[in-house]
Parts: sequence; C-alpha cells; structure tokens
Amino acid sequence: MVTILDSKTKPRHPEKAHKPDTPVLKKPEWIRVKAPGSPVYAETQKIVRENKLVTVCEEAGCPNIGECWSKKHATFMIMGDTCTRACAFCNVKTGMPDALTADEPEKVADAIARMGLSHAVITSVDRDDLADGGANHFARTIGAIRAASPQTTIEVLTPDFLKKDGALEIVVEAKPDVFNHNLETVPSLYLRIRPGARYFHSLRLLQRVKELDPAMFTKSGIMVGLGETREQVMQVMDDMRSAEIDFITIGQYLQPTRKHAAIDRFVTPDEFKGYETIAYAKGFLMVAASPLTRSSHHAGDDFARLRAARARRG
Repeated sequence: MVTILDSKTKPRHPEKAHKPDTPVLKKPEWIRVKAPGSPVYAETQKIVRENKLVTVCEEAGCPNIGECWSKKHATFMIMGDTCTRACAFCNVKTGMPDALTADEPEKVADAIARMGLSHAVITSVDRDDLADGGANHFARTIGAIRAASPQTTIEVLTPDFLKKDGALEIVVEAKPDVFNHNLETVPSLYLRIRPGARYFHSLRLLQRVKELDPAMFTKSGIMVGLGETREQVMQVMDDMRSAEIDFITIGQYLQPTRKHAAIDRFVTPDEFKGYETIAYAKGFLMVAASPLTRSSHHAGDDFARLRAARARRG
C-alpha cells in the first residue's frame, strides 16, 4: 500500500485563491524604502523570535519594517497569526485560528521590557470565534506590560468587536493610553474592501471610547489609492471629528499580492500634504499623512506630539 502525501502548502488566503489576478502598478520613486539589515534590526528580530511572538510588521508586510526595527520599534500582534476576516487589502493569514496562548501577555510584556520601549503598540487579528472577541486578552496584555515596564505608554489597535457586547468596555477599563481602531477606507468601498465590517459600527466604537473615558486619546486611519475621491476622504475626516477622534493617519494602499484589491492610483506627496493641512483645519490634534504612513509608524514620537498638542490646546 502506498500513501501519497499532499506536499502543497496551504494557501495564506484560501478565500482569494479562486480570484483572478489583479494588475500590479509600478511603484513611483517616493514609495521606495531601504531593505532591512542593521544590527539593531537583527537584535529586535532575535527578541521577537525568542519570545515566539507575532508582529504585524511581518504579517502585514509593512514597508517600514527596516526603519522601525532598526530603532527597536515593533508592533506586537496578539492572539495568533490567523484572522477570521478576509479583507481585500490585508496580507494577514486568514482561516480558523488556534486557541489563545495563555502566557502570551507575559511574553509580550517581557519583550517590551527587554527592548526598553517607551511606547508600545499592541494589535491583533480579528477573533470572531471568541465570545469577547479577544477583549480580555487585550486587557491582560495591557496589565502585564504595566507590571513589567511601568514607564511604557501603551497604544492598542483593536478589531471592531462586531456583535461582542461589553468587549469594548473591557479594553477601555484596562486604560491604554491610546485607543486606535482603523476605519481603513471610505464607506462606499466597504463592501469590496472590508466586507466583514460596518463603517458606522467602527465609527461608533471610537465615539463610545470617548464616552467611556473622555481623557483617552483616540486614533483612526484610512488608506488612499483604492478608488476613493477627495470629497469622500474629507467626509471621513468630518465623521471622525464628529466622533471626537484626536489623531488621523492617512497612507497609500500597497497591494500585497495579485489576489488582493488592485491599486487604483498612487497618491502624490503633495496630495498627502493637502490632506494634512485640511485635517488640521478640521480640528484634529495630530495628523500623519504621507505615502508610507501606517498606523504604528513613528507611534512613540507621535504620541509625545499628541500629548503636547492637547496641552497647548488646554
């Protein structure tokens, strides 16, 4: 009897495997980044590996990984490397995730202490399979960081906790310094780009954070270059300000593979500068808008500026 083993590797995004390839546009000069490879980058990578941690820097294929890891900046992704959603823009693996790792909060906290981070960013995959969407795991991770590295400020970038009553309150009660949840794109593109989410639910989530804790900084971001109009971007800004969001990030969408949503166009640096000017005029405390802006890029420096901006405004 002969047993034939299937040696094919399971696709990273099985739900996209049947889709036709989308065109890939040549990147303009302003999108180019340096390849990673500094000694500090290697040290950061070693700490991540030793603690068996997942980072969104690697999983999402962030273009800024070389710069950030060379400065000992990393965004830790908790609750595994597999997401229960299947957004058209995201490179994170999709499917049914494994059970939570019980000691992950302590491992994340240990890595942050060893790296000497003054500001830590914690994000996660969507965990629709969990009753609380992973809210208690977020809270435990925040508590572990406070215990291991009391001087570190903490920023969370959470899922939307769709249909998870009480989940948001658990995370806010844990007192992160910044609560970030990305709207990702304009409402008209949700069905194509973020089909598992609801625009106004995400907006309401951020508004609810301010109701629960008015002193907590809130942050949200969108990608551009997916086919949205300038007017639609400005409407999202208005929606965010109506929800009292303090900090907006705007960056260029970059297509992870040919199976992901196609890039409609590359937004120019001058257009990003225009968005920055408009956003500040609309009342945001902090704006980060550039082709390579990502939610966690320069998060520590931006948090310092965010606090200073609030102090100036009184």
